[in-house]
Amino acid sequence: MTNQEKLEHIAEILDLEVEEINEDTVLSEYEEWDSVAILSFIALMDEEFGKAVKGAEIRALETVKDLMDMME
Repeated sequence: MTNQEKLEHIAEILDLEVEEINEDTVLSEYEEWDSVAILSFIALMDEEFGKAVKGAEIRALETVKDLMDMME
């Protein structure tokens, strides 16, 4: 999966346009980064990558780049 595709997935989870975020975007600055978004990211990780991640792991991440790195 390309970085652009990862950004598109993350933007969709945050209900934002992909142009509104980049790797340096701080997640806590968006009210859209809430428990529903975290659950959506957990589901994405399971469905697309076959990885089981915990909410606590996700909440510890600070930037979009951190999410992208987890998608490796």
